[in-house]
Amino acid sequence: MTQRIDYASAAPEGYKAFGNVYGYLLKTGLHAELIDLVYLRVSQINGCAFCIDMHSRDLIKLGVAVEKLVLVPVWHDAGSVFTPRERVALAWAEAVTRVAETGVPDAAYAAVAAEFSEKELADLTYAIGLMNAFNRFGVAFRSTPAAAEKA
Repeated sequence: MTQRIDYASAAPEGYKAFGNVYGYLLKTGLHAELIDLVYLRVSQINGCAFCIDMHSRDLIKLGVAVEKLVLVPVWHDAGSVFTPRERVALAWAEAVTRVAETGVPDAAYAAVAAEFSEKELADLTYAIGLMNAFNRFGVAFRSTPAAAEKA
C-alpha cells in the first residue's frame, strides 16, 4: 500500500484540531483501555489498517492480553473476557459507527445509558466520532501501518 498524502502535514491546523479532541478524551476519566478498545473496534469496522495497528499496539502497552485483543472483533461471543461496561461500550461503538445501517436503536442507547453517566456517554460518543473521522483519513489517504513500514 502506498500512502497518497500525509494529511497531517498537508493540513496541520485540521490535524491539530482533531488532536485537541484526542487530548480532551485522555482527561475525561474514561479508562484508557476502554477508549482504546473502542478505537480498535471502530477501526476494524472501517478497515483502517493504520489505526488497527496503532490501537492494538497501544492496548498491548497497557497490558491487555493478546487473548483479549484477538477477540475484539467477536467480543459479543467472548463471554467474560470483556467486562459488562466494555461490552456495552463496544455495542454502542458498533451502532454509532454503522449509523446508516442501524439508526442507533433505542435498545443500544438504553443499554449504554444504564452503564455510563450522561457525560461519560457524550465523551464515549466523541471518542467514537473522532475515530470514525481518523479512519476516513487513514483509509482515504492510505496511511501506512507501523508493521508495514518495518516489513
